[in-house]
Amino acid sequence: MLNSVIANKTKKWLLSDNCPIKNIITYIRDNGNLRDTQIQAIEIYLFLKIKADNKPLWQLFSDGFFIKETDLKKIPIQYMEAMDYLHYNTPAHALYDFASKKYNEQPFLPELARLILEQPEKIEYEKIIKSIFYNVSYADYLMSLPMGAGKTFLMAAFIYLDFYFADNEPENKNFAHNFLILIPSGLKSSIVPSLKTIENFNPSWVLPEPAASKIKKMLKFDILDQAKTGGKSNKTKNPNSQKVNQCLPDPFGQIFVVNAEKVILNRTYLNNSRELFEKTADEQDKYANELRNLIGKIPNLSILIDEVHHATDGDIKLRQVVNKWHKIGNITTVLGFSGTPYLSKIDKIQITDTSFFKFSQITNTVYYYPLTTAINSFLKTPKVKVAENLDKFQIIKKAIADFDDKYKNKVYQNGNIAKLAIYCGNIKNLEEEIYPFLIGDLKINPDEILKFHRGNKEFAYLAENQLLFNTLDTPKTLSATKKRYILLVQIGKEGWDSPSLTGVVLSQKGDSPRNMVLQTSCRCLRQVDKNKHETALIWLNEFNAKILNQQLKKEQQTSIEELNKLKPHIDTKKIARFSRLEYLHLPKVEFYQLKITYNSIDEEKNADTKTKLKNLTKTIKNYKTASLIKTGELNNIDDADLKLIQHDGAKSASFNQWIFNISKESFNTINPAKLNKFQTQLKLIFDKITFIKNDIIVFNELYDLHQINSQIRLAFNIKRNLQTMTEVVDKKANLLIVDNLKAVEKNEKLHPNQSDTEKILELDKSGGSLDIDMTKAKQDYDAAIKTLKEQGLEHMMQSFDTFATSKTYSSAVKSKNNTFHYLPYDFKQSNFEKEILQKTLNLQDFKNNELEIYYNGERGLTEFVINCYAKQNKYWQNIGKYTTDFLIIKRKNKEIHQALIVETKGKGFENDPVFKAKRKFVETEFLEQNKEKFKYNKFDFLYLVDSDDMPTNLNKLSGKINEFFKQ
Repeated sequence: MLNSVIANKTKKWLLSDNCPIKNIITYIRDNGNLRDTQIQAIEIYLFLKIKADNKPLWQLFSDGFFIKETDLKKIPIQYMEAMDYLHYNTPAHALYDFASKKYNEQPFLPELARLILEQPEKIEYEKIIKSIFYNVSYADYLMSLPMGAGKTFLMAAFIYLDFYFADNEPENKNFAHNFLILIPSGLKSSIVPSLKTIENFNPSWVLPEPAASKIKKMLKFDILDQAKTGGKSNKTKNPNSQKVNQCLPDPFGQIFVVNAEKVILNRTYLNNSRELFEKTADEQDKYANELRNLIGKIPNLSILIDEVHHATDGDIKLRQVVNKWHKIGNITTVLGFSGTPYLSKIDKIQITDTSFFKFSQITNTVYYYPLTTAINSFLKTPKVKVAENLDKFQIIKKAIADFDDKYKNKVYQNGNIAKLAIYCGNIKNLEEEIYPFLIGDLKINPDEILKFHRGNKEFAYLAENQLLFNTLDTPKTLSATKKRYILLVQIGKEGWDSPSLTGVVLSQKGDSPRNMVLQTSCRCLRQVDKNKHETALIWLNEFNAKILNQQLKKEQQTSIEELNKLKPHIDTKKIARFSRLEYLHLPKVEFYQLKITYNSIDEEKNADTKTKLKNLTKTIKNYKTASLIKTGELNNIDDADLKLIQHDGAKSASFNQWIFNISKESFNTINPAKLNKFQTQLKLIFDKITFIKNDIIVFNELYDLHQINSQIRLAFNIKRNLQTMTEVVDKKANLLIVDNLKAVEKNEKLHPNQSDTEKILELDKSGGSLDIDMTKAKQDYDAAIKTLKEQGLEHMMQSFDTFATSKTYSSAVKSKNNTFHYLPYDFKQSNFEKEILQKTLNLQDFKNNELEIYYNGERGLTEFVINCYAKQNKYWQNIGKYTTDFLIIKRKNKEIHQALIVETKGKGFENDPVFKAKRKFVETEFLEQNKEKFKYNKFDFLYLVDSDDMPTNLNKLSGKINEFFKQ
């Protein structure tokens, strides 16, 4: 849907020069406490708030905000009227663009696109667009992130950022002054943990000090979940209403957390017209409606709905309530959170009386982070096992054996042990069958088992077990460190935050509600230790596996098979890098660079369009091709009769359409109205380039219509002459931009290796010699032999030559004074480059000439970049920048006296036209210009290709060194 378009527009906005949130996003990223997915969601949220002006999605859509890729010029010619209509009707264009977007190489809604082309004026575009976005007239956005992605932290981040902007701009209605968090009744046990997470969120993760502390002090939290205190409902005895009423009429920084369905939804009804109807037959209805009406009075209110898909059955009621609040004028934004962007039932949108289209995705999804991506990034990687033809006891036995084999000794960094949740369907099954099976048949210590359910007439609810359940992930507690097997009934399906949970078992039908098998299975995927590869185990019977597959396909576009294939993205170790410019005293490269300045000179004071069109009419025959037909015998064709052709063509012509095409070809810089001011002159041209054929006006194809249209467009512009100024300017370039030298991912092509890098830095600091002290080596050798002799092990001592070799430095370390202006070089793009460097340093000619070689090929690290040009007719055309791979230099008087530019390329690049053009410029213009300025050959160029064997390349290099540096 639109989430990918919004993501792309957000990226472009963030890269723009005038993006106002760059500093905040940089601060959040540098802080490092939020995941990439949370930061991406924040970027999109602020983009919609600021750049999109917090407008409803339907309005942004109608305004053409999301138009991206449809080229109206590609519409088939038979739909020219539709093309014209779309050009001037932005909502129509937007809907056509939406329907035509390619998904899996196919148009998203091909029938809608076809209908727009065939009947453009019969479609109620705005009505359809509003229907797509649920007919809401306020900003209503959905963030879809999987379990474990940190939705509650993200809510907190949104609240702090929103309120930060509101505090800075209190009159700006785009930002909220107050917040309402709606949590579904199915998750009522998660209200307090969610509130604590939000209340304890560290605002300095998203805001710098002192702003973070200031905002935290201004925000006030309240839970609206208390029972009424009197027999009759009134504001003094209804504690929830009282909390809201006390902050009115003008609260600022108030956050309410409320059970959505209990307080908001369940006490409202729809009449036959599907309008909201307040039923107040009993005190509970009055109680709920009283609270709802007071909430509606809270000004500048942003509503955050957790697990929004829970409100599906009451979705119309919820929207009706919010719509009522919006009519008062108090709603700023409605923001939903869900693990899936897909609907439980396909949505149908009516286009005409006889046509409609369907959606399976929630259309107001503005951000989507799939479950599979989260597993690849930070969630535990699951292994899903399906038991076939086994009963529940056999499945549980196998699951526990598998879990014990993999995780019984697993202890996470916080001291918590890995845990297995076994869902039991009902209390009787847990108490009378599963628990006895574990302690009896499987001989599991009861102290390792936690039973937790809400109780019934036979088996009481145990408050101490509630405490144990709540502290399963509280470090150093009994349950966190001892309870390994967790037996549950209708608990922990959703909203249960237990990172140490490492396995789940659903052994029979009914262990989980059918519509929550996916959520229950994924309870064990939360990450425990940051940046660690963690795994999890899921055991299912055939029934639950089938349901899981269906839900994975519908809600996450994946399957059990695909989950089992997933492999996490492991963050590779970062290797620090170091500048050696100061140690090497490496000077800047002085060179001369061609500089081209382009100037456009007006040759006319005004366009004088009328005169130009008259002249075009007079010379129109210059754009006509002479055509003739020979008629005669084949054996005497030279004497054939000749007939000159004056007209030819079959394409129908319309003056208005021709005018429209000229305007379109100008990219609308010359609109039809401007063209029609010269209708008389243009009609004369049109009459000359058309003729009547079978009572239809057609274009005469003997005329070059493209050139004629071009001349007409030129007639509306002032004639300009392009002048270029060429100069050769002097430059000084550092071979290393130190500020750009960042840590790099560890890979085998880093050179030198980490040990040699450390040794080089150590020698730089100490000033130690690269030569071996043979006297000291002999003393060390003799001492070692003496020690071994005393132990009777002298026969194990290696020879002196072998011992001395172990004391020598590597080739890389020995070469440190002739290369490595930073450490290490990264040759991950090309092993050929790495080999050339190593071999060059060992070349005798290189050493004899006292040369140095520096790698210059890592983009963004060097200032030595050559601007390249190619001559097109009489003008120089910029063809891009050239960055050489290596620079071999010779110093004189502490400056770079000569430099050999060495380019290494794979054979596949040899015939690349862009590279060939750049190479030609460097080998000719650049070398000649610098020779002229310096009065000697300061630069030369050598091209080495990896299709040649190494001896051939080294011979070329050695020959060039002797030729160039011995001048």
